[in-house]
Amino acid sequence: MKSFSIIVKKKINKFNKSIFVPGDKSCSIRYFFLASLAYGLSTATGILESGDVFSTVKAMRKLGVRIVKKNNTWLVWGNGLNSLTTRDNISIDCENSGTLSRFILSILSTYPQRIKVYGDRSLNKRPMDRIMNPLEKLGAFFQTKKKVKRTLPCYITGSEMPIKIDHEEKIGSGQIKGGLILASLGCPGISTIKEFKNKQSRNHTEKMLKFAEPEIIKVKKFKNYNLISIKGQKDFKAFNLNVGGDFSSASFFILLTLLSKNSQLKIKSVNLNPTRLGALKILKKMGGKITLQNIKFQCGERIGDVAVKSSNLKSINCSASIVSLAIDEMPLIFLAASFANGISSFKACGELEKKESPRLSLMNKMLIQIGIRTKLKDRDSIKIYGNPNLNLNNKIYRIKTSYDHRLSMIGIVLGLTLGGKIIVEDCHSIVTSFPNFLNLMKQLGAKYEIIK
Repeated sequence: MKSFSIIVKKKINKFNKSIFVPGDKSCSIRYFFLASLAYGLSTATGILESGDVFSTVKAMRKLGVRIVKKNNTWLVWGNGLNSLTTRDNISIDCENSGTLSRFILSILSTYPQRIKVYGDRSLNKRPMDRIMNPLEKLGAFFQTKKKVKRTLPCYITGSEMPIKIDHEEKIGSGQIKGGLILASLGCPGISTIKEFKNKQSRNHTEKMLKFAEPEIIKVKKFKNYNLISIKGQKDFKAFNLNVGGDFSSASFFILLTLLSKNSQLKIKSVNLNPTRLGALKILKKMGGKITLQNIKFQCGERIGDVAVKSSNLKSINCSASIVSLAIDEMPLIFLAASFANGISSFKACGELEKKESPRLSLMNKMLIQIGIRTKLKDRDSIKIYGNPNLNLNNKIYRIKTSYDHRLSMIGIVLGLTLGGKIIVEDCHSIVTSFPNFLNLMKQLGAKYEIIK
């Protein structure tokens, strides 16, 4: 897609609306992986149709999986475990998707062919040791340009005789945990993943696998950790899934409503998995008027509506334990803290530097650029001195996003909240995760200009 920027010149007017956000990206990508490993025809509705998901579909098709969209339903014909079609020196392009790259390495770890995995310029900078190291213990071999701090592109040669996985997850990454669960399905015996409570991450993989076949995966909860056990080399049947709305996508509209005057919003049928609601907890502690309504359970996940009202936010001393449950939304939380009354502090944010861009550093620059005082320490913690009366005085601000879709969307929320003249660069990156973001903003009354 050709590059374009967005110019926002005016604050959004007050609104009182109801919207739907597209399907959860994490669940959408996991569906195609698990359905490809299942035995039989799986179906799913509510799938997010974005760049990252299309990259996943393309990758699985290249590995011999038949995937078809019929009306609004995605059909996947799986042939069971170890049924992927692989051969030496085929290439898998993960484009911009971190989840796809780590999951594809995981399922290929039990296939003995030499396969190339790579991504775009942004993805090829992201750390891959975190998934390669545990996969090497089961017997996979990786060839990369660097010997330490390894990245894509790489060649992976999986093991014909994999060893079961016993892993302690200390980073707090749903991608690593989910990838190792997928790898465990091809290993003999019972693999285990120990997940510490202060580093807990999203658990969509566990929930979806348990929904498909309850006997394969078990999660025991202890005081300080969860122990996930996976029974390997056991086929499971196809399943039918309905994907709820993506809370990360909803969070942009939640924040816009909180910061806009005299406004209300209801976001319907959102996935309210507790491991995804760290940002909700933080914003409510900051005084955000947010309520959950019409909650029900659907395909193993909690689904409901999110109702939001304009709020006067207060500062927060955010505990490190909640950050891993809000890692994708932390840049939005930083923006919320900029308008809060008082000094907010956030610790254990270093994982943000390893996302699509160094998000902690770039958000720090963005806030300083608009006149917010901050203190960044060791690229891990930040203090934000909130200013509820911030005024841009009609100056022109150019927001650089480093081709990061979340920073592009945050820049647009910033412009609609403050007015002035905000130019947000590289907004074409939004298509990778949230293609109808701008159209939904229009539904709320947002006005902006696209420049190519």
